[in-house]
Amino acid sequence: MKICFVISDVATEPVGTSVVLMRKAHQRGHEVYVMNVGGFNFYQGAPIKLTCKKIPEDLKYKTPQEFWEQVQDEQLAWTKADSSKIDVVFLRNNPTEETDDRHWAEHSGIAFGRMLQEQGVLVLNDANAMSNAFIDKLYFEELPPSIKPKSLITRDKDELLKFWKKCDKKMVLKPLEGSGGQNVYLIDEEKKNFNQIVTSLTELGYVIAQEFLPEVSKGDVRIILVNGRILEEKGELAVIRRVNKDKAEFRSNLSLGATAKPAKLTKAMERIVEITAPKLIKDGFFFVGLDVVDDKLIEINVLSPGGLDYCEAIGLPEFTDPVIEAIERKVAYKEHYNHGFSNRELASMH
Repeated sequence: MKICFVISDVATEPVGTSVVLMRKAHQRGHEVYVMNVGGFNFYQGAPIKLTCKKIPEDLKYKTPQEFWEQVQDEQLAWTKADSSKIDVVFLRNNPTEETDDRHWAEHSGIAFGRMLQEQGVLVLNDANAMSNAFIDKLYFEELPPSIKPKSLITRDKDELLKFWKKCDKKMVLKPLEGSGGQNVYLIDEEKKNFNQIVTSLTELGYVIAQEFLPEVSKGDVRIILVNGRILEEKGELAVIRRVNKDKAEFRSNLSLGATAKPAKLTKAMERIVEITAPKLIKDGFFFVGLDVVDDKLIEINVLSPGGLDYCEAIGLPEFTDPVIEAIERKVAYKEHYNHGFSNRELASMH
C-alpha cells in the first residue's frame, strides 16, 4: 500500500510514535511518504497534491534514530504526490502543540483530511470524527460520568472556587485546549497563586477543573486502543504506567520526565475500555490513547496519541506490527468491497 504520514514538521519531529510507525510500514515493504501539515496543495476540480518526501525502498538503518535522520536529511528531496494515488493518509500532527505563529496549522490537517476522504482516500483517524472531537477534553466529557472524575469547564473564577470547595479544596486546573502536561496546576487547601493561575489559564481560553485523585501520586496508565480494542502483540498489551519523576510532581507526562514501566490491566481499566470503546468505534477512531488513574479515565487523546516509542525500552513489544497490519486490512476491505464502506466505518473496522 501507499501510505502518507502527516506530521507537524519533518525538520523538528522527534523520534516518537509517528516515526516508529513509519519505520515499521517501511520495513513491511510499503511505499511510505511523510509530509508537513503545511504541505497540502488544493487544485479546483483535481486531486489534492501532497508536498512530501518519499522514503526510498532501499533505505538502510538499524534504529529508529538512524531511519529518521536519513528521512530528515536535506539530500532526500521533496516531491509532489498525487493524493488519488495514495491509499492511506495517517494524520499524526498534534494541533494542540502548535505555537501562536503557526495558528494556521491547528485545523489544516483535519480540514484537508476531510477533503481527501471525499476524494476517496482512507484517512486515519476519520477526519470528521477528529473535527468533532477537536477539543479532546470536551469530547472526553461526552463519555459516561461513572468512569470519570468530577469536572467543570468554565472561564468563571467564582465557579472554579465553588467547585474547589465541592472537591474538598483540592482540584487540578488545566487549559481546555492543551497537551503534554503544560499549564497544569494543583490547587490545594493553601490555594497558592490561585488568582494568578486562573488569570493565566483564562487568557488561553476555557479552563477544565477536575477533582484531584490521590492515586495520581503513583502515576497514571496510558492504554493504547486500535479499533476500540487494547493494542496487543505477542500476548502483551499496550498498557504503560507513567511514573512521576518525584513525589511532589502529580503530572505523569513522559515529556516532563516521567518514567515508563509495564503495567497490568486491572478490572477497572477493562471496564473503562468496555464503556469507552463503543463510542470510539461509532465515531470512527482508529488509534486512541486513554489515560487512567485507578478506576477513573482522566484524559483521552484522539488527535495524536503517543507512547509506542517507549515500549521496547521497558521490555514490551514495539506494538507497531499490529497497527500497520490493521491498516493493511482496511485497505484490503476497501478494495474487496469496491469503496462500499464509508471512511468512518473503515477507520474503526477491525
